[in-house]
Amino acid sequence: MLVFLIILGVFSILIWFLYAAVIRKRNKALEAFSGIDVQLKKRHDLIPNILTIAKRFMEHEKELLTEITRLRAAAIDAGPEKATERFSLESALQGQMGKLMVAVENYPELKSDATMVNAQRTYSEVEAHISAARRFYNSAVNALNNAVQIWPSSTIARMIGIDAMPLFEVGETERTPVAAGDFL
Repeated sequence: MLVFLIILGVFSILIWFLYAAVIRKRNKALEAFSGIDVQLKKRHDLIPNILTIAKRFMEHEKELLTEITRLRAAAIDAGPEKATERFSLESALQGQMGKLMVAVENYPELKSDATMVNAQRTYSEVEAHISAARRFYNSAVNALNNAVQIWPSSTIARMIGIDAMPLFEVGETERTPVAAGDFL
């Protein structure tokens, strides 16, 4: 009987450690998502300023400016529960912002405007922070997904309702280089 209680105690401790490990990994992935969210909010806050500056000079780019505004609004509306959709919208928004930055080159007076230069520099810094947050998020999600998919922690994760989370992958717009010739 004593042996049975010892085995049961060891088994219970093992289950508790697996449970705690899965919960820690899920919380780390959610924290990383929050870090991306903070950086994306910085981008979303900066975009209207860039668009306001650009609108003064870019009469022929209204369609691009409208698309950026639409994507920004859709990305803000897609919350954490729609992570895959949000990541897709963010990738499309980043692609359109890349096109805008290339289009700025066609407008010498805009390109040399001090506020636009400062906005472009700030945008580049925000994109670098988003990239770092994306790497941290993907690392945390990878650890969680491994725990959710590999036995024995997968059994614990399934019992407590923790599922794999999506990676923040590079979208098609980021994989293909921006063709500057399209804007010249």
